[in-house]
Amino acid sequence: MTATHPNARFVEGSTLRHVAVMASTGAVGLIAVFAVDLLNLFYISLLGSKPTSAAIGFAGAVGFFQTALCIGLTIGVGATVSRRIGAGDDAGARRIASASLAVMLVLTAIVGVVTALLLNPVLDALGAAGPTRDAAAGFLLIASPSLPLLAGGMVCSALLRSAGDARRALNVTLYAAIGAAAFDPLFIFGLHLGLTGAAISTVLSRGVLFAIGLQGARWQHGLLGRIDIAAMPADLRLVSAVAGPAVLANLATPFAGAYVTRSMAVFGPSALAGQASIDRIAPVAFGLVFALTGAVGPILAQNLGAGRFDRVRATLRDSLLFVIAAVCGAWLVLFLAQDLLVRALSASGETAALIRLFCTWLAGSFLFTGTLFVANASFNNLGFPLLATAFNWGRATLGTIPLVMLGRPYGAVGVMWGQAGGSFVFGIAAVVVAFHVTARLDRRGPPWRGAIPLPAAEPPLPPKPEPERATA
Repeated sequence: MTATHPNARFVEGSTLRHVAVMASTGAVGLIAVFAVDLLNLFYISLLGSKPTSAAIGFAGAVGFFQTALCIGLTIGVGATVSRRIGAGDDAGARRIASASLAVMLVLTAIVGVVTALLLNPVLDALGAAGPTRDAAAGFLLIASPSLPLLAGGMVCSALLRSAGDARRALNVTLYAAIGAAAFDPLFIFGLHLGLTGAAISTVLSRGVLFAIGLQGARWQHGLLGRIDIAAMPADLRLVSAVAGPAVLANLATPFAGAYVTRSMAVFGPSALAGQASIDRIAPVAFGLVFALTGAVGPILAQNLGAGRFDRVRATLRDSLLFVIAAVCGAWLVLFLAQDLLVRALSASGETAALIRLFCTWLAGSFLFTGTLFVANASFNNLGFPLLATAFNWGRATLGTIPLVMLGRPYGAVGVMWGQAGGSFVFGIAAVVVAFHVTARLDRRGPPWRGAIPLPAAEPPLPPKPEPERATA
């Protein structure tokens, strides 16, 4: 089978190769962003203030909720646009992408401002107090209103992945990370602004993210154009059918993280600093696993739109093989590099003990976290988003709260073991259900079949302009 047009790149060729290319290129960008966060923590640790380092943990918990909202909305846009591309409806893909971006910018602007206005009760609920609370509030007051820049950049990156352009999707996050790496030392140390400088750097790097993403999605692929007001309600209903459950599913993770943060707060700034360190080490080490959620989605959705159910099942299988290889490799590196990490982050006492615990044992739980990520990507892109919601909230509640409560009498170490325990049961259960869902697709068809008209008269995307040649 040949692709119906240049953007439908995933309906032919090796599914394992598509998974590896999309995940690896996506991971480079994600790892760059997360590495900057880790570098940011390193800079803050050089200030020698435990409350300030702990404040990063509280600010991260709040920011995680905001990012989860953006991810959920992005999943809806990416899945819907990818299906259109796979089915050959380029004009519909462009129309949906444009309307979705506009709505996301407005919605996240409201969320960012409201978060800034409600910081005091939010931080109180997380258990923040004293200088740590003040530092976290100062960071979030600057960073939260810039949420639309983050959301816009994430949507544009998802649109580029939907079109199979892994390189430009990589550039979006990579250039933002490079910008942050340059801004952080300038504002934190050069201008002596400390945590406030880190917040300013966050805003500027989000601006770079949006600018690069918009350039690729709008001018390189023509996936953004004039908004069709008349078609907007119907288009947004298609997106919200995936985005609504995906947002709920993604909010489960920061909910569990907030509960763990509150449980850690009982054990003081050293325990919180340890958790904050792990929260920034893990995405760097397991960037390939984190990238799979966004990488696998367009491959599944394009083949679903093209009716290639055999390739849908093959993509799921190959994604799980990729998870096993990626986690085992990262776990080995963490185990060997734990002393270096402890020294680099100036960790001592309980902070160092938690980092070593993660590198030696708890990193292995990402085998099951990765299977849950892959299963959720399948549910969201194959028309069963409520299953992703159910499994994520199951892990965040039944798989986290009781186990953390059982571990709390054993201190911060017990809390960490409890947090990791839920991934095992829910990761395995989710992937079993995912295979069951894909096996049934070719027999009864996905729930959205018939909801996407494919008018043959729709004009194709405009051809990409040839670069101008320099004249002598």
